Amino acid sequence: MNLLPLIIAQAEAPAGASKGSPLQFPIMMAILFAIMYFMMIRPQKRRDKERKAMIANVKTGDRVLLTSGILGQVRTVNETSLIIQIAEKTKIEVVKAAISQVLDEGETPTEIPPAK
Repeated sequence: MNLLPLIIAQAEAPAGASKGSPLQFPIMMAILFAIMYFMMIRPQKRRDKERKAMIANVKTGDRVLLTSGILGQVRTVNETSLIIQIAEKTKIEVVKAAISQVLDEGETPTEIPPAK
């Protein structure tokens, strides 16, 4: 089967034969942006809002997991940082953004699910 005549026939087809609406491209771009917004941007904003609320509600005595994997108990809450006790007589100062999870009493840390 020889495909050369078919390819030549398609190449010789008039250029204006498959002309679409001039609004077709902008409409498709708007639809793609709407899909991206509802599938990616909106859920990320919701997660960011939940994280900011978690960090803002940290109080003295809470048990926390830091992004470095260190577990500790909050001893002092400052405006931008926390003093965390990680062992007896061992305290470290960390920024609030380093908090990965706030753990309940007796709760073990869970693995952070991968971003979707």
